[in-house]
Amino acid sequence: MSTTTSADGTTISFTATGEGRTVVIVNGALSTAADAGPLSDALTDAGFRAVVWDRRARGASGDHPDSTPKDEADDLAAVIDAAGGADAVLGHSSGAVLALYAAMRGVPTGALFLSEPPIDFDGSGFGDEMPERLQAFVDAGRPEEAVASFQREAIGLPAEMVEAGRASGQLAALAPLAQSTVYDTRLTLRLKQVDPTLLDVSASVTVLRGAQTFPFLLAASDRLASVMDGAELVVVPESVMHRPDPAATARVIAERLPEL
Repeated sequence: MSTTTSADGTTISFTATGEGRTVVIVNGALSTAADAGPLSDALTDAGFRAVVWDRRARGASGDHPDSTPKDEADDLAAVIDAAGGADAVLGHSSGAVLALYAAMRGVPTGALFLSEPPIDFDGSGFGDEMPERLQAFVDAGRPEEAVASFQREAIGLPAEMVEAGRASGQLAALAPLAQSTVYDTRLTLRLKQVDPTLLDVSASVTVLRGAQTFPFLLAASDRLASVMDGAELVVVPESVMHRPDPAATARVIAERLPEL
């Protein structure tokens, strides 16, 4: 495990494995670098150097009060710099939103592989007040309630499923990531009803989604690929219900990332 320092002084933890072209993985909500292990292993097996990292307020990384999407973009820039550059960035879910936002801000991501990004093009999702409500739960020492609200309102899980998670101890296990739910909602709100003119990035873009996934993510992935000039949509049958299949995802990247 290595560390780097983001622009605001926050310590960000990352790990690089393998040799070859460098692919930086950006996790989605309620996950840590450890959760990217299968993707990292598949990329390493495919001949890549894989970099996994804990986004701020997660795992071994630090945090800074009232962090913004810009801070998270700076975190990705710091990881890329510390890794010696990136040939590609693979982002999943909100991690795909972060990868795209960082590229829009000029972070040198290399090729972008965006897996099921939850971009709310139509503005039909949660409201602007949600980050403050989640922060209030965190500040009141009720992290499980922050996670539960995020799962119900941002992810769209049925209330009975969230309560089953509470009964099984899943909410308690996710409670240490509660602060990150505030940042994920701020990030996705930043690209809510995004103006297509803002999606002009210099990197090549591949949007990935499963054939079987949540309707909102299917629509968002297809819409993103259609409004970005030169973007390619790739349907990955092996990826089911918002879970990217590691081997199939690595194969897509290997087929599209030019040899150095």
